Amino acid sequence: MAGNSQRRGRRLTPKAGAPKGSGGKNKDALAGRGRTLPADERPWHKAYSGTEKLPQRTAWKQDKERRAAAEEGRAPKIGQPGSKDTTWGKGGGRGVPVGRGATGGRGGKPTGRTGPRVAPGRKSNPAKDSPELLVGRNPVLESLRTQVPATALYTAQGMDADDRVNEIIRTAADRGIAILEVSRAELDRMTGGVLHQGVGLQVPPFAYEPFEDMLAASVEHTAPLLVALDGVTDPRNLGAVIRSAAAFGAQGVFVPERRAAGITATAWRTSAGAAARVPVAQVTNLTRALKACRDAGFMVVGLDADGETDLYDLEAAVGPLVVVVGSEGRGLSRLVGETCDLTVSIPMISDVESLNASVAAAVTLAEVSRRRAAEG
Repeated sequence: MAGNSQRRGRRLTPKAGAPKGSGGKNKDALAGRGRTLPADERPWHKAYSGTEKLPQRTAWKQDKERRAAAEEGRAPKIGQPGSKDTTWGKGGGRGVPVGRGATGGRGGKPTGRTGPRVAPGRKSNPAKDSPELLVGRNPVLESLRTQVPATALYTAQGMDADDRVNEIIRTAADRGIAILEVSRAELDRMTGGVLHQGVGLQVPPFAYEPFEDMLAASVEHTAPLLVALDGVTDPRNLGAVIRSAAAFGAQGVFVPERRAAGITATAWRTSAGAAARVPVAQVTNLTRALKACRDAGFMVVGLDADGETDLYDLEAAVGPLVVVVGSEGRGLSRLVGETCDLTVSIPMISDVESLNASVAAAVTLAEVSRRRAAEG
């Protein structure tokens, strides 16, 4: 009988072939992420040796490794923070990564980048209760004038100082706030590339006003005016609405806690410091808050492109009023629209379908202010 096909224990299945790869199917998941950084360039690794600020978690890892090494009688396997430049630079000198040309790019081409050399696609998600950096000369100055709590003031080296900058530094010094001078590249990194005008103020998380307190304080005015935002998710729109509310005499702004923008550094900057002067409240249920306003004697008016009332015919503008601004895309939600006493449209002579949420709010508040001035 040929072969051993009848022997006991013969193999009934073929041998495993060569291991198969993905055929390149997984390469798309890595597209745009660049090379993997070595351990000494990763801020989250205990071997980190970069020049950027050492994260608290990394410092804890390094300290833990030092204690373990001391107990075992060996050298600690950690990095040496500050010994390796991990920033992108412009031109030569400090900030040029190891292994790059004098201009910071491969083959001598400029990179055009500043800040930490972190892996592309890797982003940090700061906790909601972590401090934020408020940037821009007007927002920083307004915040200092209104006694907004602050922990540090960052100024860029070599910036052109004007009267605002001088007042910012003088006010911060008078309040005992730490003043730290950093390079412009470092301030760019800290702000994530946002236009900072050479100054940044580290502020604690925004302290929202309790809605009940804001409502009670507003009714003490002769003609109270509040602004509500229904699902506005762009912090720049929120900041612009707060700025308009301050300009036209509103006593407060309230927004939902969920699925809506809150007061971030971006909103602070867009408001040009007005967020320090106008109370802002977060509410769990916007519909319930609007009903509470109605019970307090307010007329609730929602902005809608198909509103039943023309803005210029809004006679209720002279009384207690809540102006509700819808979201950027879908406008007022169904429940909020049903809660409004009436909906108002802004007359336009062009074919533009609708205005930006913050622009619509500004136009409406300006008309309300004009009517009240004419009445008064």
